Amino acid sequence: MNIICSDLEGVFIPEIWINVAEKTGIEELKLTTRDITDYDELMKKRLSVMDAHGVKLQDITEVIKTIDPLEGAAEALTWIRERFQIIILSDTFEEFAMPLMKKLGYPVVFCHSLSIDTGGRITDYHLRQQNQKKHGVKAFHSLNYKVTAFGDSYNDTAMLKEADHGFFFNPPENVSKEFPEFPVVKNYDELKAMLSSLM
Repeated sequence: MNIICSDLEGVFIPEIWINVAEKTGIEELKLTTRDITDYDELMKKRLSVMDAHGVKLQDITEVIKTIDPLEGAAEALTWIRERFQIIILSDTFEEFAMPLMKKLGYPVVFCHSLSIDTGGRITDYHLRQQNQKKHGVKAFHSLNYKVTAFGDSYNDTAMLKEADHGFFFNPPENVSKEFPEFPVVKNYDELKAMLSSLM
């Protein structure tokens, strides 16, 4: 049996934090897992910046309402789901992801969660599990699945290494250069071709 594990942001939807940064004008929020390899460091920085600027969950959800999937993403995801089992393993948060899942036809997504105080301020984040993408692949292996995985950022590399087949989807040059062992596909047509060849 085969299963596919994929990233979400940068693969099927635009980077949420970059959109928040552009809408709020807060440049520090543009940093993503494409820039900072340590996720805890990245999230602590985001929490500090949001606190300093008074950014609340409502501000972010208003931005998320304006985000659409990447062009061709919904169709590509439908194509995949008609042929394979796919689980999206994301380092985003339930509070961010759920409004976007409707636009993608409600795929299965595993992600993290946030603590919100009574005033709507994001006070903390809670990982489903440390390095959940890697452990997600290991869990599927324990169920006797072979796993093909793809993503675009530093935080996907452990997942790609753990999978039977791992590759990048349209990564930034700094990431693909640092991990040349992973093949690269640039668009959804190449993605379909890669999956068809591997599965």
